[in-house]
Amino acid sequence: MTETEKFETIRYTADVVALTPSGNVLLIERDWPPYEGAWALPGGHVDPGETSCAAAARELSEETGVQVAADDLRRIDVWDAPERDPRGRYVTIAYLAVVPADTQIVAGDDARRARWWPVADLPPLAFDHADIISATVGSTS
Repeated sequence: MTETEKFETIRYTADVVALTPSGNVLLIERDWPPYEGAWALPGGHVDPGETSCAAAARELSEETGVQVAADDLRRIDVWDAPERDPRGRYVTIAYLAVVPADTQIVAGDDARRARWWPVADLPPLAFDHADIISATVGSTS
């Protein structure tokens, strides 16, 4: 490494845009900083030895009780803007899960609440999750 090379810690996460055919998206109310009390997509850190797709399925289950096989998730894109998270550099891969309209949800793990929201009437969202939802909805139409 030369004196001009600099490296930063990059954290690897996965988020899930769970949509119903009627256009509702599943959000959690965050129970921890940053953005404590704000609404966000289910998601979290990729564990050692885990793929981002497996992490997405696991986090969706842990935070909302929704069970989806990793093979049923569709990769949307990567979000890696340097300032997307106030805790430092985070890179996330977002996945789409289309689930039946009557899918039951239960807040768990790091979520105060979990709720279905109409895509056309979302609350203010944490991080860049509004951009992720917008890109996902645009890719499914």
